[in-house]
Amino acid sequence: MTKYGSFPGARPRRLRTTPAVRRMVAEHRLHPSDLILPAFVREGVGEPVPISAMPGVVQHTRDTLRKAAAEAAGAGVAGIMLFGVPEDAKKDALGTAGTDPDGILQVAIRDVKAEVGDDLVIMSDLCLDEYTDHGHCGVLDAAGRVDNDATLERYAEMAQVQADAGVHVVGPSGMMDGQVGVVRDALDQTGHEDVSILAYTAKYSSAFYGPFREAVGSSLQGDRKTYQQDPANLRESLRELALDLEEGADMVMVKPALPYLDVLAKIADSADVPVAAYQISGEYAMIEAAAEKGWIDRDKAILETLTGIKRAGAQMILTYWATEVARGL
Repeated sequence: MTKYGSFPGARPRRLRTTPAVRRMVAEHRLHPSDLILPAFVREGVGEPVPISAMPGVVQHTRDTLRKAAAEAAGAGVAGIMLFGVPEDAKKDALGTAGTDPDGILQVAIRDVKAEVGDDLVIMSDLCLDEYTDHGHCGVLDAAGRVDNDATLERYAEMAQVQADAGVHVVGPSGMMDGQVGVVRDALDQTGHEDVSILAYTAKYSSAFYGPFREAVGSSLQGDRKTYQQDPANLRESLRELALDLEEGADMVMVKPALPYLDVLAKIADSADVPVAAYQISGEYAMIEAAAEKGWIDRDKAILETLTGIKRAGAQMILTYWATEVARGL
C-alpha cells in the first residue's frame, strides 16, 4: 500500500487487461452487414483497368463486376454502390448516357441483379458528373453555372431508368436543392414506390475526392463549390438533413467520413432514419500509400478508421475495403 492508501480506487485499466476482456466490454463492433462496396464499371473495356491512385481498386468490366458483386454477397457485405464510366465519345452537355436505358450504369444494374438478386442491396449513383463533357453534376446555364431546376428534371429521368433496371436504392449525390423530393415523385409516379432513396445529405466540397475523379474518368472543369457544402460549415448540414427528411429520404449520408466525424455525429443524433458515411477515395489512398511506405500498419489502420466512423454514428459505411474487411470479420 502506498502513502495514498487505496488510491486510485477506480481503475479503468482492469477492463483492458486481456484481449478477452477488451472484446467483452467493447462498445462498438463492426459487422459485415455494416459495409457497402462502391464499385466502378467501365464501358468498352475487355480487362479491368487499375486506378493508379487507389491500389487494389479497378474500373470493372461487366463480367468482373458480376464477380465482385458475388464475392461481396458471399462475404456478407450489405450492399454495392454502382458508378458507371461511359466511353468519352458518349459524354455530352446533358449527360444523356446517364438516362439511356442501355447506358453503362443501367446495364450494370441489370447484370448485378441477375448475378445476386436480392442477396445484395443494389445501389446506384444518381448524378450526371460521370456523363457530362464538362464534368459537373448538372446541366449548365448560359453563364456556365449549374442550373439547379433543369438538373432536377434530368435526375427525375435518371431515377426512372435506374429503377426500371432493377436497382433497390438510388443515391442522389449532386447536392441540388430539392433533389430528394423530385426523385421521390419520379419514382412514385412510375410505379417504383419500393425503391429507396439514400440521400447524400451532407456532401462537402473536399480535397479528398482526387482519386475518385480518376476512377470515374471525370471531365471536370472548375470546381463544385457552388453546390457542394463548404467544409467550414456544420449547422448547414442540419438544415440539409431537415429538408431531405421532409422530401422523403429513407436514409441519409455524410461524405467524406473521417474529416467530418463531427458532422456525422450531429446528424446521427438528429436523424430518425438510418445514417451512412462514405469513406472516400482520398481516405483510402492515404492509408494505402502510408502502409506501402511502411509508416503505418495497414490492416489495423483500416479497422481503426472504420470503427471510428461507426462510433461517430454511422450504421452503414461505404468503403472500398468492404469485401476484404467483411471476410476478416
